[in-house]
Amino acid sequence: MKYVIKFKIEIHGRVDRHDIIGAIFGQTEGLLGQEFDLRELQDKGRIGRIKVDIKHQGSKTVGEIEIPSNLSRPETAVIAAMIETIDKVGPYDARIQLVEIKDLRLEKLEKIVERAKSILNQWKESTPDTKEILKKIVSPEKPPEVIYYGDDRLPAGPDVDKSDTVIIVEGRADVINLMKYGIKNTIALEGAKEKVPDTIKELAKKKTTIAFVDGDRGGELILKTLLSEVDVDYVARAPPGKEVEDLTGKEITRSLKDIVPADQMRKKLGIEKEETGKEEVAESKPEEKKVKEAEEEKEKPAGETGGKEEKVEVEEGGKVEEPGVQTIAIPKEVLDNINSLKGTLEAVLYDSQWNEIKRLPVRDLVRELEGLEDSKVFAILMDGIITQRLLDLAASKGVKIIIGVRTGKITVRPPGVQFFTFQDLT
Repeated sequence: MKYVIKFKIEIHGRVDRHDIIGAIFGQTEGLLGQEFDLRELQDKGRIGRIKVDIKHQGSKTVGEIEIPSNLSRPETAVIAAMIETIDKVGPYDARIQLVEIKDLRLEKLEKIVERAKSILNQWKESTPDTKEILKKIVSPEKPPEVIYYGDDRLPAGPDVDKSDTVIIVEGRADVINLMKYGIKNTIALEGAKEKVPDTIKELAKKKTTIAFVDGDRGGELILKTLLSEVDVDYVARAPPGKEVEDLTGKEITRSLKDIVPADQMRKKLGIEKEETGKEEVAESKPEEKKVKEAEEEKEKPAGETGGKEEKVEVEEGGKVEEPGVQTIAIPKEVLDNINSLKGTLEAVLYDSQWNEIKRLPVRDLVRELEGLEDSKVFAILMDGIITQRLLDLAASKGVKIIIGVRTGKITVRPPGVQFFTFQDLT
């Protein structure tokens, strides 16, 4: 039923319930035609069971009448008006007056809302929020601890040795803050403001280095010292007036994304770089490089080159003639990628047809190659340093060519893989 029609009744005499119900049916029968006949409407389920609740007060009978209705709103209103026309119950005068027509659907809706609130409150009490869930997941895992690296025992993250890229910061608190956001390839100067520790200088010779300093005057002074004594590759700075140890995760990400080449910063600050002794193919003159490589090839033991090597030819850039060496042409569009790759700290993997397979951060390159079982990687173009470890791993995975910013200290040239710097090819 959709509605309940409620009336109050007053009869000037003592009667029973069945007398009132009989009067309702009897005095409304045929009043508005068969369409509003109460017995017929009950048979069709359009009107429910009539409920009468009475009590006697002296010679009078008073009480309430309820009639459930499944009719439309207008039809229910007609039934209510029709019941109010009853003026006799038995021989006694009677008066029936409408109290209200209650919409059962609204009542049900209110009950649903109240019950939903109750369910929600119980649900909140029994269900932990997302932060609590994450806290339970990560709390058993012990956070990484600061290590002390090198002879100078500098505060550092645990990935300094593993990563091909190292971030140089000012102090131990900076290392801790970066590790909090998952950056563990960090090392701190820790108070060395006048002279850079040898540990930092040695790391810079074999790894890509980023100087990440505070955005204040003190950070600028430390940066000048670093750029003049160390072969830093890139520079990142905290927002003006802020210190690295206080940065949020978003601020750290933004600062590292906006790095600039160190040489560009040296020019801006008017700094001349000291000789660092770093081995870079790009720093040798072409004639010296050719003579040096020829002498190295003569000195190698038989079989060290692994037999016939492939030689790289730069399209539209000429080629190097060498007896017994197969030529591999590098497409122009790949060479054009060198300029767009500078400053991104990314690597691009190519297949043998020079189709791009994947782009990834340089710091993830070793892990990516280690995970390859059936390698289709033919060449690697990277904004990073070519290290002995990378060469050995690439050779074991069948990689033929590696092109990087510069080379680190290479003691053994593994067979089957050739390497070049950006300067060699541009």
